[in-house]
Amino acid sequence: MSRIGKKPVALPKGVKVTVHGAEAVVEGTKGKVTCPIPTGITVDVQADSVVLARPNDEARNRAFHGLTRALLNNAVLGVTTGWKKELDIVGVGYKAAMDGAKLRLDLGYSHPIFYDAPAGIGIAVEKNTHVIVTGIDRQLVGQVAADIRKFRKPEPYKGKGVMYTGEVIRRKAGKTGK
Repeated sequence: MSRIGKKPVALPKGVKVTVHGAEAVVEGTKGKVTCPIPTGITVDVQADSVVLARPNDEARNRAFHGLTRALLNNAVLGVTTGWKKELDIVGVGYKAAMDGAKLRLDLGYSHPIFYDAPAGIGIAVEKNTHVIVTGIDRQLVGQVAADIRKFRKPEPYKGKGVMYTGEVIRRKAGKTGK
Protein backbone atom coordinates (compact mmCIF):
# COMPACT_ATOMS: atom_id res chain seq x y z
CA MET A 1 0.00 0.00 0.00
CA SER A 2 1.21 3.50 -0.76
CA ARG A 3 2.52 5.27 2.31
CA ILE A 4 1.38 8.64 1.03
CA GLY A 5 -1.90 7.48 -0.48
CA LYS A 6 -3.19 5.72 2.63
CA LYS A 7 -2.90 8.84 4.82
CA PRO A 8 -6.21 10.68 5.11
CA VAL A 9 -6.32 14.34 4.05
CA ALA A 10 -7.38 16.42 7.06
CA LEU A 11 -10.07 19.01 6.34
CA PRO A 12 -9.83 22.18 8.47
CA LYS A 13 -12.97 24.08 9.41
CA GLY A 14 -14.42 26.02 6.50
CA VAL A 15 -13.09 23.66 3.81
CA LYS A 16 -15.56 21.68 1.71
CA VAL A 17 -14.70 18.94 -0.78
CA THR A 18 -17.18 17.77 -3.41
CA VAL A 19 -16.55 15.10 -6.05
CA HIS A 20 -18.01 15.54 -9.54
CA GLY A 21 -17.12 12.62 -11.78
CA ALA A 22 -13.40 12.76 -12.54
CA GLU A 23 -12.57 15.85 -10.46
CA ALA A 24 -12.76 17.03 -6.88
CA VAL A 25 -13.61 20.64 -6.07
CA VAL A 26 -12.02 22.04 -2.91
CA GLU A 27 -13.61 25.24 -1.56
CA GLY A 28 -12.22 27.31 1.30
CA THR A 29 -11.84 30.83 2.60
CA LYS A 30 -9.35 31.88 -0.10
CA GLY A 31 -11.16 30.40 -3.10
CA LYS A 32 -11.87 27.26 -5.08
CA VAL A 33 -9.44 24.74 -6.64
CA THR A 34 -10.23 21.71 -8.80
CA CYS A 35 -8.19 18.53 -8.54
CA PRO A 36 -8.33 15.75 -11.18
CA ILE A 37 -9.11 12.21 -10.05
CA PRO A 38 -7.81 9.40 -12.28
CA THR A 39 -10.01 6.44 -13.10
CA GLY A 40 -9.76 3.68 -10.52
CA ILE A 41 -9.12 5.95 -7.53
CA THR A 42 -12.12 6.31 -5.22
CA VAL A 43 -12.57 9.33 -2.98
CA ASP A 44 -14.51 9.03 0.28
CA VAL A 45 -15.34 12.43 1.79
CA GLN A 46 -15.97 12.21 5.53
CA ALA A 47 -16.81 14.91 8.09
CA ASP A 48 -13.25 16.00 8.87
CA SER A 49 -11.10 14.11 6.36
CA VAL A 50 -10.89 12.65 2.86
CA VAL A 51 -9.75 9.05 2.34
CA LEU A 52 -8.53 7.75 -1.02
CA ALA A 53 -8.49 4.09 -2.06
CA ARG A 54 -7.38 2.09 -5.08
CA PRO A 55 -8.95 -1.08 -6.49
CA ASN A 56 -5.79 -3.21 -6.81
CA ASP A 57 -1.99 -3.14 -6.72
CA GLU A 58 -1.30 -2.54 -10.40
CA ALA A 59 1.62 -0.17 -11.01
CA ARG A 60 -0.61 2.51 -12.57
CA ASN A 61 -3.05 2.49 -9.66
CA ARG A 62 -0.24 2.55 -7.08
CA ALA A 63 1.34 5.56 -8.80
CA PHE A 64 -1.90 7.51 -9.08
CA HIS A 65 -2.95 6.70 -5.49
CA GLY A 66 -0.18 8.74 -3.85
CA LEU A 67 -0.24 11.41 -6.55
CA THR A 68 -3.96 12.08 -6.16
CA ARG A 69 -3.67 12.27 -2.39
CA ALA A 70 -0.78 14.76 -2.66
CA LEU A 71 -2.66 16.94 -5.18
CA LEU A 72 -5.76 16.94 -2.99
CA ASN A 73 -3.71 17.86 0.09
CA ASN A 74 -2.03 20.71 -1.83
CA ALA A 75 -5.46 22.01 -2.85
CA VAL A 76 -6.68 21.93 0.78
CA LEU A 77 -3.56 23.79 1.96
CA GLY A 78 -3.94 26.29 -0.89
CA VAL A 79 -7.51 27.29 -0.03
CA THR A 80 -6.67 27.65 3.68
CA THR A 81 -3.18 29.24 3.83
CA GLY A 82 -2.18 29.75 0.19
CA TRP A 83 1.16 29.19 -1.53
CA LYS A 84 4.07 31.57 -1.90
CA LYS A 85 7.32 31.64 -3.92
CA GLU A 86 9.93 34.33 -3.43
CA LEU A 87 12.47 35.48 -6.01
CA ASP A 88 15.56 37.66 -5.61
CA ILE A 89 17.01 39.80 -8.40
CA VAL A 90 20.80 40.14 -8.25
CA GLY A 91 22.86 42.39 -10.52
CA VAL A 92 23.82 46.02 -11.01
CA GLY A 93 20.84 47.87 -12.46
CA TYR A 94 18.58 44.81 -12.28
CA LYS A 95 15.24 45.70 -10.70
CA ALA A 96 11.53 44.99 -10.68
CA ALA A 97 8.47 47.19 -10.20
CA MET A 98 4.72 46.91 -10.52
CA ASP A 99 3.36 48.90 -13.48
CA GLY A 100 -0.37 48.75 -12.77
CA ALA A 101 -1.26 45.06 -12.85
CA LYS A 102 1.88 44.13 -14.83
CA LEU A 103 5.30 43.24 -13.48
CA ARG A 104 8.06 45.35 -15.06
CA LEU A 105 11.52 43.77 -15.05
CA ASP A 106 14.74 45.58 -15.97
CA LEU A 107 17.27 42.78 -16.36
CA GLY A 108 20.09 44.26 -18.42
CA TYR A 109 18.41 43.97 -21.79
CA SER A 110 17.89 46.98 -24.08
CA HIS A 111 14.19 46.96 -23.20
CA PRO A 112 12.07 46.34 -20.10
CA ILE A 113 10.17 43.07 -19.82
CA PHE A 114 6.48 43.20 -18.88
CA TYR A 115 4.80 40.14 -17.37
CA ASP A 116 1.03 39.73 -16.96
CA ALA A 117 0.14 37.42 -14.08
CA PRO A 118 -2.59 34.87 -14.80
CA ALA A 119 -5.90 35.03 -12.96
CA GLY A 120 -5.65 33.96 -9.33
CA ILE A 121 -1.98 34.93 -8.94
CA GLY A 122 -0.77 37.92 -6.93
CA ILE A 123 2.64 39.49 -7.47
CA ALA A 124 4.24 41.93 -5.02
CA VAL A 125 7.61 43.70 -5.23
CA GLU A 126 9.65 44.66 -2.17
CA LYS A 127 12.80 46.80 -2.28
CA ASN A 128 12.97 46.64 -6.12
CA THR A 129 14.85 43.33 -5.96
CA HIS A 130 12.51 40.96 -4.11
CA VAL A 131 9.46 39.54 -5.92
CA ILE A 132 6.76 37.54 -4.10
CA VAL A 133 4.36 35.34 -6.07
CA THR A 134 1.24 34.18 -4.16
CA GLY A 135 -1.86 32.16 -5.00
CA ILE A 136 -4.01 29.18 -4.05
CA ASP A 137 -2.93 26.79 -6.82
CA ARG A 138 0.52 25.38 -6.02
CA GLN A 139 1.30 24.34 -9.58
CA LEU A 140 0.36 27.76 -10.99
CA VAL A 141 2.39 29.65 -8.37
CA GLY A 142 5.45 27.53 -9.16
CA GLN A 143 4.96 27.95 -12.91
CA VAL A 144 4.69 31.76 -12.67
CA ALA A 145 7.83 31.90 -10.52
CA ALA A 146 9.66 29.70 -13.04
CA ASP A 147 8.48 31.90 -15.92
CA ILE A 148 9.80 35.03 -14.19
CA ARG A 149 13.11 33.29 -13.41
CA LYS A 150 13.41 32.21 -17.06
CA PHE A 151 13.77 35.83 -18.24
CA ARG A 152 17.33 35.94 -16.81
CA LYS A 153 18.59 32.76 -15.18
CA PRO A 154 21.45 33.18 -12.70
CA GLU A 155 24.82 32.85 -14.36
CA PRO A 156 27.64 30.89 -12.68
CA TYR A 157 30.43 33.50 -12.81
CA LYS A 158 29.04 36.50 -10.93
CA GLY A 159 25.68 35.04 -9.85
CA LYS A 160 23.67 37.76 -11.61
CA GLY A 161 20.07 37.06 -12.57
CA VAL A 162 16.72 36.09 -11.09
CA MET A 163 16.90 33.31 -8.51
CA TYR A 164 14.67 31.76 -5.88
CA THR A 165 15.21 33.04 -2.35
CA GLY A 166 17.66 30.69 -0.67
CA GLU A 167 18.82 29.12 -3.95
CA VAL A 168 22.55 28.39 -4.00
CA ILE A 169 24.30 29.12 -7.27
CA ARG A 170 27.39 27.00 -7.93
CA ARG A 171 30.13 29.39 -8.95
CA LYS A 172 32.83 28.84 -11.53
CA ALA A 173 36.35 30.18 -11.14
CA GLY A 174 36.51 32.10 -14.42
CA LYS A 175 39.75 33.06 -16.12
CA THR A 176 43.00 32.92 -14.24
CA GLY A 177 45.52 35.64 -15.02
CA LYS A 178 49.28 35.08 -15.23
